[in-house]
Amino acid sequence: MVKIREIKCAGLRGATPEGGWSNELQPDDCVHTLIAVHTDEGSIGLGSVFTNDHLVRAALKILEPLYRDENALEPERVSEKLHQHTFWLGRGGSITHAISGIDIALWDLLGQATGQPIGRLLGGRYRDRVRPYASILMDQPEPLADRLREIKEQGFNAFKIGWGPFGKHGHTLDEAIVYAAREAVGNDALLMVDAGASDAFWPQNYKWALRTADMLSDYNVTWFEEPLVPDALEDYKELRRRSPVPIAGGEVLTRRQAFQPWLQGGAFDVVQPDVTKVGGISEERRIAWMAKENGVRFIPHGWNTAIGLAADLQLASAFPDTDLVEHLNGSPFIDEIVAEPWQLDADGMLAIPEAPGLGLQLNPEAVAKYTGEEELLD
Repeated sequence: MVKIREIKCAGLRGATPEGGWSNELQPDDCVHTLIAVHTDEGSIGLGSVFTNDHLVRAALKILEPLYRDENALEPERVSEKLHQHTFWLGRGGSITHAISGIDIALWDLLGQATGQPIGRLLGGRYRDRVRPYASILMDQPEPLADRLREIKEQGFNAFKIGWGPFGKHGHTLDEAIVYAAREAVGNDALLMVDAGASDAFWPQNYKWALRTADMLSDYNVTWFEEPLVPDALEDYKELRRRSPVPIAGGEVLTRRQAFQPWLQGGAFDVVQPDVTKVGGISEERRIAWMAKENGVRFIPHGWNTAIGLAADLQLASAFPDTDLVEHLNGSPFIDEIVAEPWQLDADGMLAIPEAPGLGLQLNPEAVAKYTGEEELLD
């Protein structure tokens, strides 16, 4: 048995991208934390958590008696053990987030031990490459259009614009933003719009969302993401029934139990669980199959790190309808901390690694630069 010897974590700082939030992120804020599961045989599995490192460290202290000396090659059982024994501390919060990173790392270790990519361990690979959509913040029309043209030159042919001024300064500006984006990317590109209604004190409601959905249909928008506050389940159901464009959401939900009423109730056309929050790969695969059974498209939420993107790629390989992954454009936490930078092919696609586990190697110098903790991988 390969045993868990130690779990280390390190927060990423110094280049944290803007989130478009009303209380804006600063470069030295920490919202992403790397996880490294070390085994008694010397192997290391990598994970990522969409949570501040202080919270992850506190969670690891609580979880340590449960994971120490556990079998590192049984990710689903070990993760479920961690969930089951900590429910009384709050389902879905920082502990669940930390378990997400541990679970990803355990799947990485299982892949290394078996010599297989995670997608194959999940049941098989439906694809060996997938289309990334460049995810950027909205801006005033002209600078937004300039930025989109730059990204298009890099080879992307799918784009999501989100947050920023959208929904906060009137319908005229909202439409001007979408018009400028469509003109910049062209009629053949995929264009998604994210209202970012999980921002604090979101000012809009169902009627705004329905009117905006009607406008977005004029610009052939692929989906309308987070158009309503996160807990407005009944409004989401009604909006999905009446909207001429698909409705997407779910990035703030955690664990499969929280997704069940949304998927069974018909609240989404596209569901977007975040593997670094929901409970890891073990939990996200269950959510993905639940989505499939309820006629909902599964596209991972990837406002993330290189490790989170690697996990999303493996998940995309294992589900027949998951033909897109989110790519947080321009983040050093994705582009710089890897040993081999991500490369689009001539069709604007990303190859899904066939190497064991996540198929990812980190750049230790870059990790040390953004964490200040070289011992993460030692």
